[in-house]
Amino acid sequence: LRAGKTKITAVYNKQKVSCTVKVKGKKVIGIDAGHQSRADLSKEPNGPGSSVQNIKVSGGTKGTTMGIYEYELTLAIALKMQEELKDRGYEVVMVRTKNDVKISNKERAQKLNKDCDIAIRLHADGAASSSAHGASVLYPGKNNRYVGKLSDSSKKLCEKVLSAYCKNTGISSRGLYQRDDLTGTNWSTIPVALIEMGFMTNPSDDRYMASESGRKKMADGICNGIDAYFGF
Repeated sequence: LRAGKTKITAVYNKQKVSCTVKVKGKKVIGIDAGHQSRADLSKEPNGPGSSVQNIKVSGGTKGTTMGIYEYELTLAIALKMQEELKDRGYEVVMVRTKNDVKISNKERAQKLNKDCDIAIRLHADGAASSSAHGASVLYPGKNNRYVGKLSDSSKKLCEKVLSAYCKNTGISSRGLYQRDDLTGTNWSTIPVALIEMGFMTNPSDDRYMASESGRKKMADGICNGIDAYFGF
């Protein structure tokens, strides 16, 4: 059975009896489709109690070959992941299900902190050179003043996601990177992985990420990494 409310019908004493039950998922996965249709350049603290202020949501990048915006790509992958994860028996919390929203990086983290076991943050890269290509995953370091205690679990999640993603898609791996300046990570209270799924400024990566077949493999690959992280 899928996680969520399910109607069950049975026959008792020759009478049909129906009831609705809530099926609990094996884990709760939070998905943050990076960016939104309009950037929010106002500021918020980089972490709890921080005097450092970051912009709430940047504009993201855009495909130089296919013309698709990063916020469109990340939502497309998030929706495919939502469906696939539910089919695998997970519960899913989505930060957004449309592009026209106004949700800061701090608010995104706080929404997923409430009920989720892990957070997956979806992004794509851009570079001045069109030759840059491949996927990478970002995690907080042990000396991160806000979420250092999440470093080991987040790194493990990143390793599993990147390995499965690259295996399923054929997109090359650029490895793991430690980042301690990301607001959406620094406000997390659960293991978090930010995946840069490919370069929208690279023609090959951009075409792949724009294709339906590529997107299906991207979503499935990340879900495979989540399975591996939990040992399913």
